[in-house]
Amino acid sequence: MRHDEQVRLIKQLCAHLDAGTNVDAGGLRRNPTSAYTDLAQAEREWNEWFRTKPQLLGLSGDLAEPGAFLTNDDYGTPILATRDEDGVFRAFVNSCRHRGALVETEARGVKRRFTCPFHAWSYDAAGTLVGLPKPDHFGDVDRECLGLVELPAEERHGLLFVNPDPAGEMDLDWLLGEWFNDEFSPWDFGEAHPLTSVEYDTACNWKLAMDTFGETYHFSTLHSDTLALSFHGAVQCYDEDGHLHRMVLCKRAIDDMRHLPEEDWDITVAGLPIYWIFPNVILMPFEIGIFLVRAVPTPGDPTRHVSTVDFYLRPAAAAKRAPEMELADISEFAANIASNFSSIIRDEDYVMSASQQTAANSGALSDIVFGRNEPALHHYHNTYRELLGFEPLPLLDAVTAEA
Repeated sequence: MRHDEQVRLIKQLCAHLDAGTNVDAGGLRRNPTSAYTDLAQAEREWNEWFRTKPQLLGLSGDLAEPGAFLTNDDYGTPILATRDEDGVFRAFVNSCRHRGALVETEARGVKRRFTCPFHAWSYDAAGTLVGLPKPDHFGDVDRECLGLVELPAEERHGLLFVNPDPAGEMDLDWLLGEWFNDEFSPWDFGEAHPLTSVEYDTACNWKLAMDTFGETYHFSTLHSDTLALSFHGAVQCYDEDGHLHRMVLCKRAIDDMRHLPEEDWDITVAGLPIYWIFPNVILMPFEIGIFLVRAVPTPGDPTRHVSTVDFYLRPAAAAKRAPEMELADISEFAANIASNFSSIIRDEDYVMSASQQTAANSGALSDIVFGRNEPALHHYHNTYRELLGFEPLPLLDAVTAEA
Protein backbone atom coordinates (compact mmCIF):
# COMPACT_ATOMS: atom_id res chain seq x y z
CA MET A 1 0.00 0.00 0.00
CA ARG A 2 1.40 3.41 -0.97
CA HIS A 3 2.29 5.67 1.96
CA ASP A 4 -0.08 8.45 0.89
CA GLU A 5 -2.95 5.94 1.03
CA GLN A 6 -1.81 4.79 4.46
CA VAL A 7 -1.89 8.40 5.68
CA ARG A 8 -5.38 8.91 4.24
CA LEU A 9 -6.72 5.83 6.01
CA ILE A 10 -5.06 6.64 9.33
CA LYS A 11 -6.54 10.14 9.24
CA GLN A 12 -9.94 8.62 8.56
CA LEU A 13 -9.60 6.28 11.54
CA CYS A 14 -8.54 9.19 13.77
CA ALA A 15 -11.49 11.26 12.58
CA HIS A 16 -13.89 8.43 13.49
CA LEU A 17 -12.27 8.08 16.91
CA ASP A 18 -12.49 11.80 17.60
CA ALA A 19 -16.10 12.11 16.45
CA GLY A 20 -17.31 8.79 17.90
CA THR A 21 -18.46 7.65 14.45
CA ASN A 22 -17.94 4.59 12.28
CA VAL A 23 -18.38 3.49 8.68
CA ASP A 24 -21.97 3.70 7.48
CA ALA A 25 -23.52 1.51 4.79
CA GLY A 26 -26.37 4.02 4.43
CA GLY A 27 -29.03 1.64 5.69
CA LEU A 28 -29.76 -1.92 6.78
CA ARG A 29 -30.35 -5.13 4.86
CA ARG A 30 -32.12 -8.40 5.55
CA ASN A 31 -30.30 -11.51 4.34
CA PRO A 32 -32.27 -14.76 3.93
CA THR A 33 -30.99 -17.63 6.07
CA SER A 34 -31.43 -19.87 3.02
CA ALA A 35 -28.12 -18.38 1.83
CA TYR A 36 -26.50 -20.65 4.41
CA THR A 37 -28.66 -23.78 3.98
CA ASP A 38 -29.96 -24.08 0.42
CA LEU A 39 -28.40 -27.11 -1.29
CA ALA A 40 -29.18 -25.98 -4.84
CA GLN A 41 -27.50 -22.61 -4.20
CA ALA A 42 -24.53 -24.35 -2.57
CA GLU A 43 -24.11 -26.59 -5.62
CA ARG A 44 -24.13 -23.58 -7.94
CA GLU A 45 -21.54 -21.81 -5.78
CA TRP A 46 -19.32 -24.89 -5.79
CA ASN A 47 -19.52 -25.46 -9.53
CA GLU A 48 -19.41 -21.83 -10.68
CA TRP A 49 -16.97 -20.28 -8.20
CA PHE A 50 -14.75 -23.02 -6.79
CA ARG A 51 -14.42 -25.65 -9.50
CA THR A 52 -13.88 -23.33 -12.46
CA LYS A 53 -12.37 -20.06 -11.20
CA PRO A 54 -8.82 -19.20 -10.04
CA GLN A 55 -8.14 -20.20 -6.44
CA LEU A 56 -5.39 -18.83 -4.20
CA LEU A 57 -3.27 -21.78 -3.06
CA GLY A 58 -0.69 -19.82 -1.09
CA LEU A 59 2.17 -17.35 -1.35
CA SER A 60 5.36 -17.56 -3.38
CA GLY A 61 7.26 -18.54 -0.24
CA ASP A 62 5.36 -21.82 -0.20
CA LEU A 63 7.45 -22.74 -3.25
CA ALA A 64 10.68 -21.06 -2.25
CA GLU A 65 13.10 -22.99 -4.48
CA PRO A 66 13.24 -25.08 -7.67
CA GLY A 67 11.75 -28.50 -6.98
CA ALA A 68 9.49 -27.23 -4.19
CA PHE A 69 5.93 -28.52 -4.34
CA LEU A 70 2.62 -28.49 -2.54
CA THR A 71 -0.54 -30.51 -3.01
CA ASN A 72 -4.15 -29.41 -2.59
CA ASP A 73 -7.40 -31.38 -2.69
CA ASP A 74 -9.79 -28.59 -1.67
CA TYR A 75 -11.43 -27.81 -5.00
CA GLY A 76 -12.52 -31.16 -6.42
CA THR A 77 -9.40 -31.65 -8.57
CA PRO A 78 -6.25 -33.09 -6.95
CA ILE A 79 -3.63 -30.39 -7.53
CA LEU A 80 0.16 -30.67 -7.58
CA ALA A 81 1.78 -27.22 -7.62
CA THR A 82 5.51 -26.98 -8.31
CA ARG A 83 8.38 -24.63 -9.00
CA ASP A 84 10.30 -26.09 -11.91
CA GLU A 85 14.06 -26.03 -12.48
CA ASP A 86 13.78 -22.64 -14.19
CA GLY A 87 11.92 -21.18 -11.21
CA VAL A 88 8.55 -21.13 -12.99
CA PHE A 89 5.39 -21.77 -10.96
CA ARG A 90 3.31 -24.58 -12.44
CA ALA A 91 0.30 -26.66 -11.46
CA PHE A 92 -0.95 -30.04 -12.60
CA VAL A 93 -3.68 -32.57 -12.01
CA ASN A 94 -2.05 -34.74 -9.35
CA SER A 95 -2.86 -37.93 -11.22
CA CYS A 96 -0.61 -40.37 -13.06
CA ARG A 97 -1.31 -40.64 -16.79
CA HIS A 98 -1.03 -44.43 -16.62
CA ARG A 99 -3.93 -45.47 -14.39
CA GLY A 100 -4.83 -42.23 -12.62
CA ALA A 101 -3.40 -42.79 -9.14
CA LEU A 102 -2.21 -39.80 -7.10
CA VAL A 103 1.40 -39.14 -8.01
CA GLU A 104 2.32 -37.17 -4.88
CA THR A 105 0.77 -37.89 -1.48
CA GLU A 106 2.84 -35.53 0.70
CA ALA A 107 1.44 -32.08 1.53
CA ARG A 108 4.64 -30.24 0.59
CA GLY A 109 8.37 -30.63 0.21
CA VAL A 110 11.19 -30.48 -2.33
CA LYS A 111 11.73 -33.16 -5.00
CA ARG A 112 13.36 -33.46 -8.42
CA ARG A 113 11.02 -36.28 -9.41
CA PHE A 114 7.45 -37.26 -8.56
CA THR A 115 6.98 -41.01 -8.75
CA CYS A 116 3.63 -42.75 -8.83
CA PRO A 117 3.47 -45.37 -6.05
CA PHE A 118 1.42 -47.72 -8.26
CA HIS A 119 3.79 -48.52 -11.15
CA ALA A 120 6.64 -46.01 -10.62
CA TRP A 121 5.96 -43.77 -13.57
CA SER A 122 7.85 -40.57 -12.73
CA TYR A 123 7.54 -36.91 -13.67
CA ASP A 124 9.75 -33.86 -13.23
CA ALA A 125 8.66 -30.51 -11.77
CA ALA A 126 7.63 -29.36 -15.25
CA GLY A 127 5.18 -32.28 -15.46
CA THR A 128 7.17 -34.18 -18.08
CA LEU A 129 7.04 -37.98 -18.02
CA VAL A 130 10.71 -38.85 -17.44
CA GLY A 131 10.53 -42.43 -16.16
CA LEU A 132 8.56 -45.47 -17.34
CA PRO A 133 9.76 -48.86 -16.02
CA LYS A 134 10.25 -51.64 -18.55
CA PRO A 135 9.04 -49.67 -21.58
CA ASP A 136 9.70 -52.70 -23.81
CA HIS A 137 7.14 -54.64 -21.77
CA PHE A 138 4.59 -51.85 -21.54
CA GLY A 139 4.36 -50.91 -25.20
CA ASP A 140 5.01 -48.00 -27.51
CA VAL A 141 3.86 -44.65 -26.05
CA ASP A 142 4.73 -41.06 -26.87
CA ARG A 143 5.99 -39.70 -23.57
CA GLU A 144 5.42 -36.11 -24.70
CA CYS A 145 1.66 -36.65 -24.72
CA LEU A 146 1.59 -38.43 -21.35
CA GLY A 147 2.97 -35.73 -19.11
CA LEU A 148 0.88 -34.56 -16.14
CA VAL A 149 -2.22 -32.63 -17.20
CA GLU A 150 -1.35 -28.97 -16.69
CA LEU A 151 -3.71 -26.58 -14.95
CA PRO A 152 -3.91 -22.83 -15.58
CA ALA A 153 -1.58 -21.21 -13.03
CA GLU A 154 -0.16 -17.75 -12.45
CA GLU A 155 2.09 -16.17 -9.85
CA ARG A 156 1.30 -12.51 -9.29
CA HIS A 157 2.27 -10.12 -6.46
CA GLY A 158 3.79 -13.08 -4.60
CA LEU A 159 0.46 -14.95 -4.69
CA LEU A 160 -0.04 -18.40 -6.26
CA PHE A 161 -3.27 -18.86 -8.22
CA VAL A 162 -4.50 -22.07 -9.86
CA ASN A 163 -7.69 -22.87 -11.75
CA PRO A 164 -8.79 -26.44 -10.89
CA ASP A 165 -10.34 -26.77 -14.34
CA PRO A 166 -7.77 -27.73 -17.04
CA ALA A 167 -9.86 -25.81 -19.57
CA GLY A 168 -10.52 -22.88 -17.23
CA GLU A 169 -9.39 -19.29 -17.54
CA MET A 170 -6.87 -17.42 -15.41
CA ASP A 171 -8.30 -13.89 -15.40
CA LEU A 172 -6.44 -12.20 -12.55
CA ASP A 173 -7.09 -8.81 -14.11
CA TRP A 174 -10.77 -9.35 -13.25
CA LEU A 175 -10.22 -11.21 -9.98
CA LEU A 176 -7.89 -8.59 -8.47
CA GLY A 177 -9.11 -5.62 -10.47
CA GLU A 178 -7.08 -2.51 -11.15
CA TRP A 179 -7.30 -1.58 -7.47
CA PHE A 180 -5.73 -4.70 -5.91
CA ASN A 181 -3.29 -5.16 -8.77
CA ASP A 182 -2.00 -1.67 -7.95
CA GLU A 183 -2.16 -1.91 -4.17
CA PHE A 184 -0.67 -5.39 -3.73
CA SER A 185 2.66 -4.60 -5.37
CA PRO A 186 4.15 -2.51 -2.52
CA TRP A 187 3.28 -5.18 0.07
CA ASP A 188 5.90 -7.53 -1.39
CA PHE A 189 3.98 -10.66 -0.43
CA GLY A 190 6.60 -12.70 -2.29
CA GLU A 191 9.22 -12.23 0.43
CA ALA A 192 7.06 -13.86 3.11
CA HIS A 193 8.01 -17.27 4.53
CA PRO A 194 5.39 -19.85 5.60
CA LEU A 195 5.43 -20.41 9.36
CA THR A 196 2.25 -22.19 10.52
CA SER A 197 -0.89 -23.68 9.00
CA VAL A 198 -4.02 -25.10 10.64
CA GLU A 199 -7.36 -26.40 9.37
CA TYR A 200 -10.74 -26.08 11.07
CA ASP A 201 -13.61 -28.32 9.96
CA THR A 202 -16.59 -26.37 11.25
CA ALA A 203 -20.34 -26.96 11.26
CA CYS A 204 -21.19 -23.75 9.45
CA ASN A 205 -21.62 -22.57 5.88
CA TRP A 206 -18.46 -21.10 4.35
CA LYS A 207 -20.18 -17.72 3.94
CA LEU A 208 -20.76 -17.53 7.70
CA ALA A 209 -17.01 -17.88 8.07
CA MET A 210 -16.56 -14.97 5.66
CA ASP A 211 -19.16 -12.95 7.56
CA THR A 212 -17.21 -13.16 10.80
CA PHE A 213 -14.34 -11.26 9.17
CA GLY A 214 -16.68 -8.59 7.82
CA GLU A 215 -17.28 -6.43 10.89
CA THR A 216 -15.82 -5.39 14.24
CA TYR A 217 -19.15 -4.68 15.94
CA HIS A 218 -18.69 -7.93 17.91
CA PHE A 219 -15.21 -7.19 19.30
CA SER A 220 -16.31 -5.68 22.60
CA THR A 221 -18.49 -8.71 23.43
CA LEU A 222 -17.22 -11.87 21.71
CA HIS A 223 -13.55 -10.81 21.86
CA SER A 224 -13.68 -8.80 25.09
CA ASP A 225 -10.68 -10.62 26.58
CA THR A 226 -8.72 -11.03 23.34
CA LEU A 227 -8.89 -8.76 20.29
CA ALA A 228 -10.70 -5.96 22.12
CA LEU A 229 -7.56 -5.44 24.20
CA SER A 230 -5.66 -4.43 21.04
CA PHE A 231 -8.38 -2.97 18.80
CA HIS A 232 -10.94 -0.18 18.91
CA GLY A 233 -13.85 -2.40 17.91
CA ALA A 234 -16.34 0.28 16.90
CA VAL A 235 -14.09 1.95 14.32
CA GLN A 236 -12.93 0.88 10.88
CA CYS A 237 -12.31 2.11 7.35
CA TYR A 238 -14.12 0.50 4.44
CA ASP A 239 -13.74 0.83 0.67
CA GLU A 240 -15.19 -1.19 -2.20
CA ASP A 241 -14.92 -1.29 -5.96
CA GLY A 242 -17.17 -3.69 -7.84
CA HIS A 243 -16.57 -7.17 -6.43
CA LEU A 244 -13.53 -5.99 -4.40
CA HIS A 245 -13.45 -4.62 -0.90
CA ARG A 246 -10.93 -3.69 1.76
CA MET A 247 -11.43 -3.03 5.45
CA VAL A 248 -8.93 -1.48 7.84
CA LEU A 249 -9.48 -2.28 11.50
CA CYS A 250 -8.33 0.22 14.11
CA LYS A 251 -5.62 -0.78 16.59
CA ARG A 252 -5.24 0.91 19.93
CA ALA A 253 -1.63 1.65 18.97
CA ILE A 254 -3.02 4.45 16.78
CA ASP A 255 -3.50 6.49 19.96
CA ASP A 256 0.26 6.97 20.27
CA MET A 257 1.20 6.82 16.61
CA ARG A 258 -1.08 9.69 15.63
CA HIS A 259 1.26 12.07 17.48
CA LEU A 260 4.25 11.09 15.32
CA PRO A 261 5.19 12.90 12.10
CA GLU A 262 3.13 11.64 9.15
CA GLU A 263 6.23 10.29 7.44
CA ASP A 264 6.50 7.80 10.33
CA TRP A 265 2.91 6.62 10.09
CA ASP A 266 2.43 2.93 9.29
CA ILE A 267 -0.96 1.40 8.56
CA THR A 268 0.10 -1.95 10.05
CA VAL A 269 0.78 -0.23 13.38
CA ALA A 270 -2.34 1.92 13.36
CA GLY A 271 -4.62 -0.74 11.90
CA LEU A 272 -5.05 -4.12 10.26
CA PRO A 273 -5.81 -4.11 6.51
CA ILE A 274 -8.16 -6.89 5.44
CA TYR A 275 -8.49 -7.69 1.74
CA TRP A 276 -11.30 -9.87 0.44
CA ILE A 277 -10.48 -11.88 -2.69
CA PHE A 278 -13.57 -13.38 -4.27
CA PRO A 279 -15.10 -15.66 -3.24
CA ASN A 280 -13.50 -17.08 -0.11
CA VAL A 281 -10.14 -15.49 0.76
CA ILE A 282 -9.20 -13.09 3.54
CA LEU A 283 -5.68 -11.66 3.24
CA MET A 284 -4.35 -9.67 6.21
CA PRO A 285 -0.85 -8.13 6.18
CA PHE A 286 0.35 -6.84 9.56
CA GLU A 287 3.57 -5.55 11.13
CA ILE A 288 5.72 -8.67 10.80
CA GLY A 289 3.63 -11.11 8.82
CA ILE A 290 0.59 -12.06 6.81
CA PHE A 291 -2.50 -14.03 7.75
CA LEU A 292 -4.26 -15.92 4.97
CA VAL A 293 -7.69 -17.44 5.61
CA ARG A 294 -9.47 -19.58 3.01
CA ALA A 295 -12.96 -20.94 3.68
CA VAL A 296 -13.85 -23.88 1.42
CA PRO A 297 -17.34 -25.42 1.17
CA THR A 298 -17.95 -29.06 1.97
CA PRO A 299 -19.44 -30.35 -1.31
CA GLY A 300 -22.96 -31.64 -0.87
CA ASP A 301 -23.38 -30.17 2.61
CA PRO A 302 -24.08 -26.42 2.81
CA THR A 303 -23.95 -26.58 6.62
CA ARG A 304 -20.21 -27.37 6.83
CA HIS A 305 -16.94 -25.96 5.56
CA VAL A 306 -13.19 -26.22 6.17
CA SER A 307 -11.10 -23.13 6.85
CA THR A 308 -7.35 -23.14 6.34
CA VAL A 309 -5.52 -20.47 8.35
CA ASP A 310 -1.95 -19.86 7.17
CA PHE A 311 0.56 -17.53 8.77
CA TYR A 312 3.59 -16.11 6.96
CA LEU A 313 6.54 -14.20 8.42
CA ARG A 314 7.86 -11.13 6.60
CA PRO A 315 11.55 -11.32 7.60
CA ALA A 316 12.54 -7.85 6.40
CA ALA A 317 9.60 -6.21 8.15
CA ALA A 318 10.24 -8.24 11.30
CA ALA A 319 13.92 -7.31 11.34
CA LYS A 320 12.97 -3.64 10.99
CA ARG A 321 10.56 -3.94 13.95
CA ALA A 322 12.97 -5.81 16.18
CA PRO A 323 16.54 -5.30 14.92
CA GLU A 324 17.98 -6.63 18.18
CA MET A 325 16.27 -10.03 17.84
CA GLU A 326 17.65 -13.08 16.04
CA LEU A 327 15.52 -14.49 13.23
CA ALA A 328 14.86 -17.68 15.21
CA ASP A 329 13.55 -15.62 18.13
CA ILE A 330 11.40 -13.53 15.79
CA SER A 331 10.00 -16.72 14.24
CA GLU A 332 9.11 -18.10 17.67
CA PHE A 333 7.48 -14.82 18.63
CA ALA A 334 5.54 -14.76 15.36
CA ALA A 335 4.45 -18.38 15.79
CA ASN A 336 2.94 -17.44 19.16
CA ILE A 337 1.01 -14.60 17.49
CA ALA A 338 -0.22 -17.03 14.85
CA SER A 339 -1.29 -19.58 17.44
CA ASN A 340 -3.21 -16.97 19.45
CA PHE A 341 -4.95 -15.57 16.37
CA SER A 342 -5.86 -19.01 15.06
CA SER A 343 -7.26 -19.97 18.45
CA ILE A 344 -9.45 -16.87 18.48
CA ILE A 345 -10.89 -17.87 15.11
CA ARG A 346 -11.50 -21.45 16.28
CA ASP A 347 -12.70 -20.83 19.84
CA GLU A 348 -14.59 -17.57 19.43
CA ASP A 349 -15.51 -16.70 15.85
CA TYR A 350 -16.27 -20.16 14.52
CA VAL A 351 -18.06 -21.25 17.68
CA MET A 352 -20.41 -18.33 17.05
CA SER A 353 -20.68 -19.18 13.34
CA ALA A 354 -21.72 -22.74 14.22
CA SER A 355 -24.28 -21.25 16.60
CA GLN A 356 -25.69 -19.15 13.77
CA GLN A 357 -25.82 -22.21 11.53
CA THR A 358 -27.88 -24.11 14.12
CA ALA A 359 -30.57 -21.44 13.95
CA ALA A 360 -30.44 -21.27 10.17
CA ASN A 361 -30.82 -25.06 9.92
CA SER A 362 -33.98 -24.96 12.02
CA GLY A 363 -35.81 -22.85 9.47
CA ALA A 364 -37.29 -20.83 12.32
CA LEU A 365 -35.64 -17.61 11.12
CA SER A 366 -36.43 -16.41 7.62
CA ASP A 367 -33.66 -13.84 7.61
CA ILE A 368 -30.97 -12.04 9.59
CA VAL A 369 -30.10 -8.33 9.65
CA PHE A 370 -26.95 -6.49 8.52
CA GLY A 371 -26.48 -3.15 10.28
CA ARG A 372 -25.36 0.21 8.93
CA ASN A 373 -21.98 -0.41 10.59
CA GLU A 374 -21.48 -3.72 8.73
CA PRO A 375 -20.96 -2.64 5.09
CA ALA A 376 -18.71 -5.58 4.22
CA LEU A 377 -21.59 -7.97 4.94
CA HIS A 378 -23.84 -5.99 2.59
CA HIS A 379 -21.11 -6.19 -0.04
CA TYR A 380 -20.29 -9.89 0.39
CA HIS A 381 -23.82 -11.03 -0.09
CA ASN A 382 -24.90 -8.66 -2.83
CA THR A 383 -21.77 -9.65 -4.74
CA TYR A 384 -22.68 -13.31 -4.34
CA ARG A 385 -26.28 -12.63 -5.32
CA GLU A 386 -25.32 -10.62 -8.39
CA LEU A 387 -23.06 -13.38 -9.68
CA LEU A 388 -25.82 -15.95 -9.13
CA GLY A 389 -28.33 -13.77 -10.98
CA PHE A 390 -30.40 -12.97 -7.87
CA GLU A 391 -31.94 -9.61 -7.08
CA PRO A 392 -29.80 -7.49 -4.71
CA LEU A 393 -30.78 -7.22 -1.07
CA PRO A 394 -32.65 -3.92 -0.79
CA LEU A 395 -31.27 -1.15 1.41
CA LEU A 396 -33.68 -0.29 4.22
CA ASP A 397 -33.94 2.88 6.27
CA ALA A 398 -35.13 0.81 9.21
CA VAL A 399 -36.09 -2.75 10.02
CA THR A 400 -39.74 -2.91 11.04
CA ALA A 401 -42.46 -5.53 11.12
CA GLU A 402 -43.62 -4.24 7.73
CA ALA A 403 -40.15 -4.19 6.11
